Amino acid sequence: MQQTEMPSHEKFKIAAMLTIVGGFLDTYTYILRGGVFANAQTGNMVLFSVNLARGNWVDSTYFLIPIFAFGAGVFITNILSKKFSNKQFWNFERLILSSEIIILLIVGFLPLSVPHGIVNVIISFICSIQFNAFRKVRNMPYASIMCTGNLRSGIDKLIFYFTTKDRHTLKNAFHYFGVIAFFILGAITGTLTTKLLSTYSIWFCCLLLFTVLCMISTKPKV
Repeated sequence: MQQTEMPSHEKFKIAAMLTIVGGFLDTYTYILRGGVFANAQTGNMVLFSVNLARGNWVDSTYFLIPIFAFGAGVFITNILSKKFSNKQFWNFERLILSSEIIILLIVGFLPLSVPHGIVNVIISFICSIQFNAFRKVRNMPYASIMCTGNLRSGIDKLIFYFTTKDRHTLKNAFHYFGVIAFFILGAITGTLTTKLLSTYSIWFCCLLLFTVLCMISTKPKV
């Protein structure tokens, strides 16, 4: 039986680099741009609710900015993906990566004097389109910009292994835990580089995304 070639964007090394970007961007906005999470919209909703309950009306609306930007990213990527046929699907993903690189390159030039809300909208949008465009690792659903779902899936696979002794399931569990580890690596890298390079540190993400773009643009060997 002929084995179907795995799409290049679903390979673990691609997921690893995208997840590093996800962790990096979360620390970037949290440390440099007003304590907002670019990816973790649950955290922003909690901060919105806390400020709302305390009567901080103006402060609470600040946390709605990345939430709406994230939603806009999901909406736009869904529209774009439908405009491409199956034969053009790879072009869609290259378009997403190219857009991320260009926009983050521009963000690196924006000084800290630029209102944080503007930058947070941009980065939350970037995180959203990446999240919506790259949904699988080795044919398994995953998130490149957050950890909660990956943690749940990894533990589910691990429990299933203990009950069935299926080594393939154990391998899948380690893929999820590996993705989480790379997210943490991205957050650590973001913390260290923002202290050294400030706003310019975001260009590290551009380098990773450009590497991913090159990798998925290379035709697989037959």
